[in-house]
Amino acid sequence: MSMVFCRGCAKEISSLAVACPQCGAPQATQQSNVQGPAISTGNPYVEALKNYVVFQGRATRREYWMFFLINLGISIVIGVLDALLKTGGILYNVYSLALFLPSLAVGVRRMHDTDRSGWWLLLPIVNLVFLAQDSQPGPNRFGPNRKGIN
Repeated sequence: MSMVFCRGCAKEISSLAVACPQCGAPQATQQSNVQGPAISTGNPYVEALKNYVVFQGRATRREYWMFFLINLGISIVIGVLDALLKTGGILYNVYSLALFLPSLAVGVRRMHDTDRSGWWLLLPIVNLVFLAQDSQPGPNRFGPNRKGIN
């Protein structure tokens, strides 16, 4: 059995692995049979922006929450810049408007990963529980599991 390096965390794993056992990143062998937006850069924020209107398919828990945290950090920086430049929140509002569709799309794909409709995003507390749950193993009505777990 040969060993390769994980595309997500760079740890050594088996070349037969569909996903990394440590970080869950999909490996090259999985990309041929996975539906939905492809993960090519390894950066969830960039991937969400590339697939900003893709509402089909599934998004892993890592993909969603990394996008959320990076987006939160950028929002804080832009908010501080707004305060320093005294623009009245214009920069923050433009950024929020620009990220509305990508945020909605990655949230809907995350709901699909737990085998729920994207409409669950409208319920404030329940959606946090669903967004934090692990992926449903195996394929569901929204496509195959992107982690490669059957």
